[in-house]
Amino acid sequence: MAYRVVSNKDETVRLFKSDFLEFFSRVHPGVPVIIYLPLVIYFLYRAASDSLVSTGGIVLLFFAGMLAWTLTEYLLHRFLFHFEPRKEFWKGIFYLFHGIHHEYPNDSKRLVMPPAVSIPLALLFYALFYWLIGRPYHEPFFAGFVFGYLCYDLIHYATHHFSMKRGIALYLRKYHIRHHFQDEKRSFGVSSPLWDYIFGTSPQKKTQNNPN
Repeated sequence: MAYRVVSNKDETVRLFKSDFLEFFSRVHPGVPVIIYLPLVIYFLYRAASDSLVSTGGIVLLFFAGMLAWTLTEYLLHRFLFHFEPRKEFWKGIFYLFHGIHHEYPNDSKRLVMPPAVSIPLALLFYALFYWLIGRPYHEPFFAGFVFGYLCYDLIHYATHHFSMKRGIALYLRKYHIRHHFQDEKRSFGVSSPLWDYIFGTSPQKKTQNNPN
Protein backbone atom coordinates (compact mmCIF):
# COMPACT_ATOMS: atom_id res chain seq x y z
CA MET A 1 0.00 0.00 0.00
CA ALA A 2 1.69 3.19 -1.16
CA TYR A 3 1.13 6.30 0.91
CA ARG A 4 1.51 9.82 -0.37
CA VAL A 5 3.03 12.66 1.60
CA VAL A 6 0.21 15.06 2.46
CA SER A 7 2.25 17.53 4.51
CA ASN A 8 5.89 18.14 5.37
CA LYS A 9 4.93 20.59 8.09
CA ASP A 10 4.81 19.84 11.79
CA GLU A 11 1.05 19.52 11.85
CA THR A 12 -1.33 16.87 13.08
CA VAL A 13 -4.76 15.67 12.01
CA ARG A 14 -7.56 14.25 14.09
CA LEU A 15 -7.86 10.47 13.94
CA PHE A 16 -10.68 9.72 16.39
CA LYS A 17 -14.05 11.25 17.16
CA SER A 18 -13.49 10.38 20.81
CA ASP A 19 -11.43 12.98 22.69
CA PHE A 20 -10.23 10.19 24.98
CA LEU A 21 -8.79 8.10 22.14
CA GLU A 22 -7.43 11.15 20.39
CA PHE A 23 -5.54 12.19 23.53
CA PHE A 24 -3.75 8.83 23.72
CA SER A 25 -2.81 8.91 20.03
CA ARG A 26 -0.49 11.90 20.54
CA VAL A 27 2.72 11.61 22.55
CA HIS A 28 5.42 14.07 23.56
CA PRO A 29 8.85 12.62 22.62
CA GLY A 30 10.00 12.88 26.23
CA VAL A 31 7.36 10.44 27.48
CA PRO A 32 9.24 7.23 26.51
CA VAL A 33 12.33 8.52 28.34
CA ILE A 34 10.31 9.15 31.50
CA ILE A 35 8.71 5.70 31.35
CA TYR A 36 11.51 3.45 30.14
CA LEU A 37 14.85 4.89 31.25
CA PRO A 38 14.03 4.18 34.96
CA LEU A 39 12.98 0.69 33.87
CA VAL A 40 16.35 0.09 32.21
CA ILE A 41 18.19 1.30 35.32
CA TYR A 42 16.00 -0.84 37.57
CA PHE A 43 16.66 -4.09 35.70
CA LEU A 44 20.38 -3.37 35.44
CA TYR A 45 20.44 -2.78 39.19
CA ARG A 46 18.61 -6.06 39.81
CA ALA A 47 21.06 -7.91 37.58
CA ALA A 48 24.07 -6.29 39.29
CA SER A 49 22.67 -7.29 42.68
CA ASP A 50 22.40 -10.95 41.70
CA SER A 51 25.54 -12.98 42.25
CA LEU A 52 24.56 -15.41 39.46
CA VAL A 53 25.35 -12.88 36.72
CA SER A 54 28.90 -11.56 36.33
CA THR A 55 29.65 -8.00 35.25
CA GLY A 56 30.84 -9.27 31.90
CA GLY A 57 27.67 -11.31 31.55
CA ILE A 58 25.52 -8.26 32.25
CA VAL A 59 27.34 -6.24 29.58
CA LEU A 60 27.10 -9.07 27.05
CA LEU A 61 23.39 -9.68 27.70
CA PHE A 62 22.65 -5.94 27.62
CA PHE A 63 24.18 -5.51 24.16
CA ALA A 64 22.56 -8.74 22.98
CA GLY A 65 19.22 -7.24 24.03
CA MET A 66 19.97 -4.08 22.06
CA LEU A 67 20.80 -6.19 19.00
CA ALA A 68 17.58 -8.14 19.47
CA TRP A 69 15.69 -4.86 19.48
CA THR A 70 17.18 -3.79 16.12
CA LEU A 71 15.91 -7.05 14.60
CA THR A 72 12.50 -6.60 16.22
CA GLU A 73 12.34 -3.02 14.95
CA TYR A 74 13.11 -4.21 11.43
CA LEU A 75 10.58 -7.05 11.46
CA LEU A 76 7.79 -4.91 12.93
CA HIS A 77 8.39 -2.10 10.47
CA ARG A 78 8.67 -4.31 7.40
CA PHE A 79 6.06 -6.97 8.02
CA LEU A 80 3.55 -5.38 10.41
CA PHE A 81 3.55 -1.64 9.79
CA HIS A 82 3.77 -2.10 6.02
CA PHE A 83 1.36 -5.02 5.83
CA GLU A 84 -1.19 -4.56 3.04
CA PRO A 85 -4.58 -6.00 4.07
CA ARG A 86 -7.39 -6.46 1.57
CA LYS A 87 -10.39 -5.60 3.73
CA GLU A 88 -11.23 -1.96 4.27
CA PHE A 89 -11.58 -2.36 8.05
CA TRP A 90 -8.03 -3.65 8.38
CA LYS A 91 -6.73 -1.02 5.97
CA GLY A 92 -8.05 1.55 8.44
CA ILE A 93 -6.35 -0.19 11.37
CA PHE A 94 -2.98 -0.33 9.66
CA TYR A 95 -3.37 3.27 8.57
CA LEU A 96 -3.60 4.19 12.25
CA PHE A 97 -0.49 2.07 12.94
CA HIS A 98 1.76 3.60 10.35
CA GLY A 99 0.03 5.06 7.31
CA ILE A 100 -0.68 8.34 9.07
CA HIS A 101 3.06 8.74 9.69
CA HIS A 102 3.85 8.39 5.99
CA GLU A 103 1.27 11.01 5.08
CA TYR A 104 2.30 13.41 7.87
CA PRO A 105 5.95 12.42 8.45
CA ASN A 106 6.88 15.50 10.48
CA ASP A 107 3.97 15.42 12.91
CA SER A 108 5.95 15.74 16.14
CA LYS A 109 3.08 14.37 18.23
CA ARG A 110 3.00 11.05 16.40
CA LEU A 111 6.67 10.18 16.00
CA VAL A 112 7.12 8.00 19.08
CA MET A 113 5.08 4.95 20.01
CA PRO A 114 2.12 5.72 22.31
CA PRO A 115 2.48 4.11 25.77
CA ALA A 116 -0.91 2.49 25.24
CA VAL A 117 0.85 0.36 22.60
CA SER A 118 4.43 0.21 23.89
CA ILE A 119 3.62 -0.85 27.48
CA PRO A 120 1.62 -3.98 26.51
CA LEU A 121 4.37 -4.86 24.01
CA ALA A 122 7.02 -4.42 26.72
CA LEU A 123 5.11 -6.77 29.02
CA LEU A 124 4.78 -9.31 26.23
CA PHE A 125 8.49 -9.24 25.44
CA TYR A 126 9.40 -9.40 29.13
CA ALA A 127 7.35 -12.60 29.48
CA LEU A 128 8.90 -14.01 26.29
CA PHE A 129 12.47 -13.36 27.47
CA TYR A 130 11.69 -14.78 30.91
CA TRP A 131 10.46 -17.95 29.23
CA LEU A 132 13.33 -18.20 26.73
CA ILE A 133 16.30 -17.10 28.86
CA GLY A 134 15.15 -17.51 32.44
CA ARG A 135 15.81 -15.48 35.56
CA PRO A 136 18.06 -13.63 36.28
CA TYR A 137 19.67 -13.59 32.82
CA HIS A 138 16.59 -12.16 31.16
CA GLU A 139 16.84 -8.96 33.22
CA PRO A 140 19.96 -7.38 31.62
CA PHE A 141 18.80 -8.71 28.24
CA PHE A 142 15.42 -7.02 28.69
CA ALA A 143 17.16 -3.83 29.88
CA GLY A 144 19.18 -3.77 26.66
CA PHE A 145 16.10 -4.50 24.58
CA VAL A 146 14.19 -1.60 26.18
CA PHE A 147 17.18 0.71 25.84
CA GLY A 148 17.35 -0.20 22.15
CA TYR A 149 13.67 0.67 21.82
CA LEU A 150 14.27 3.99 23.58
CA CYS A 151 17.13 4.79 21.19
CA TYR A 152 14.85 3.93 18.27
CA ASP A 153 12.13 6.33 19.43
CA LEU A 154 14.59 9.18 20.01
CA ILE A 155 16.46 8.59 16.74
CA HIS A 156 13.19 8.46 14.85
CA TYR A 157 12.13 11.79 16.32
CA ALA A 158 15.55 13.30 15.61
CA THR A 159 15.60 12.21 11.96
CA HIS A 160 12.43 14.23 11.37
CA HIS A 161 13.12 17.26 13.57
CA PHE A 162 16.87 17.73 14.08
CA SER A 163 19.32 18.90 11.42
CA MET A 164 21.83 16.06 12.13
CA LYS A 165 24.56 17.59 9.96
CA ARG A 166 27.45 15.14 10.27
CA GLY A 167 28.63 11.64 11.04
CA ILE A 168 26.39 8.71 11.91
CA ALA A 169 23.53 11.06 12.79
CA LEU A 170 23.46 12.49 9.26
CA TYR A 171 23.75 8.99 7.78
CA LEU A 172 20.75 7.71 9.79
CA ARG A 173 18.70 10.77 8.89
CA LYS A 174 19.36 10.35 5.15
CA TYR A 175 18.74 6.62 5.44
CA HIS A 176 15.31 7.08 6.99
CA ILE A 177 14.31 9.95 4.70
CA ARG A 178 14.92 7.63 1.73
CA HIS A 179 12.27 5.31 3.16
CA HIS A 180 9.72 8.13 3.23
CA PHE A 181 10.45 9.93 -0.02
CA GLN A 182 12.13 7.46 -2.39
CA ASP A 183 11.16 3.85 -1.70
CA GLU A 184 8.99 2.80 1.23
CA LYS A 185 9.66 -0.86 0.44
CA ARG A 186 13.29 -0.44 1.50
CA SER A 187 15.29 1.08 4.39
CA PHE A 188 13.14 -0.33 7.19
CA GLY A 189 15.82 0.09 9.84
CA VAL A 190 15.63 3.35 11.78
CA SER A 191 18.18 2.96 14.56
CA SER A 192 20.37 0.62 12.48
CA PRO A 193 20.62 -0.36 8.78
CA LEU A 194 22.10 -3.76 9.71
CA TRP A 195 19.11 -5.97 8.96
CA ASP A 196 18.29 -4.17 5.71
CA TYR A 197 21.72 -5.19 4.44
CA ILE A 198 21.34 -8.74 5.74
CA PHE A 199 17.86 -9.26 4.24
CA GLY A 200 18.40 -7.32 1.00
CA THR A 201 16.18 -4.31 1.64
CA SER A 202 18.91 -1.67 1.76
CA PRO A 203 18.57 1.28 -0.66
CA GLN A 204 19.24 0.49 -4.28
CA LYS A 205 22.59 1.71 -5.58
CA LYS A 206 21.04 4.31 -7.87
CA THR A 207 19.54 6.11 -4.85
CA GLN A 208 22.40 5.80 -2.38
CA ASN A 209 24.18 8.95 -3.56
CA ASN A 210 21.04 11.08 -3.46
CA PRO A 211 21.47 13.72 -0.70
CA ASN A 212 17.94 13.11 0.54
